[in-house]
Amino acid sequence: MLNDLKGKRVLITGASTGIGAATAVEFGRLGSHVVVHYNSSEDDAKAVVEAIRKAGGKADLLKGDVSVSAEAIRVVNEAAGILGGLDVLINNAGALVQRSPVTDITDELFDRVIDLNVRSVVMASKAAVPHLRKAGGGAIINTSSIAARNGGGPGAGLYASAKAFVSNLTRNMAKEYAADNIRVNAVAPGVIMTPFHQRFSTPEMLEAMRKTIVMGRIGEPQECVGAYVFLASPAMSGYITGQVIEVNGGQLMP
Repeated sequence: MLNDLKGKRVLITGASTGIGAATAVEFGRLGSHVVVHYNSSEDDAKAVVEAIRKAGGKADLLKGDVSVSAEAIRVVNEAAGILGGLDVLINNAGALVQRSPVTDITDELFDRVIDLNVRSVVMASKAAVPHLRKAGGGAIINTSSIAARNGGGPGAGLYASAKAFVSNLTRNMAKEYAADNIRVNAVAPGVIMTPFHQRFSTPEMLEAMRKTIVMGRIGEPQECVGAYVFLASPAMSGYITGQVIEVNGGQLMP
């Protein structure tokens, strides 16, 4: 059933490492033409593009700081130009930025977290909708987080709240654009071993989180990929919109 992803034009923001990189490689393997977006991790992004091309897929590289409105819009429009249109937008760019209790949050940190995790999704989606309409429909898939439901770990209140925003925006957009044949869903990873946790979580924190996971282990980026592929495929999920798929090893069962 995934044959319907062959030839699809896909933009993945934040695709240089972790879940975004693994997802980009899989879409390339399935025959989609992928634009791999990055901001600072150029070497990693180039490696993703090279992996897709070596496997016989089509991929291109695109840099931009999607936390800035004009840049998010430019990235989407340039990607659509490279691809000759757009069928799937995956809003994956995001980060915790810094652990901080609410009492220590500054205006600068607030803006950095919200701009990267919220503004990027809003503005990239805004830019994508006209391209998806022109294509006769398509899919927007946002990356939320388990933190959107459980409030996040120590010092992650801003990040968790930003991801809750993303989950709720997903539901609203699903209603707004269903008439355009645009399906909008989200994937909410749990504790996945990516540069995110390598940077922001200590071994002790990771072990404490592992103990709360029913499956007894921390997930890998590749274990999130299937949810994105499923939500992008009309054959697999053509009657699914406004949903947030939890991928967390049973850590949270909403």
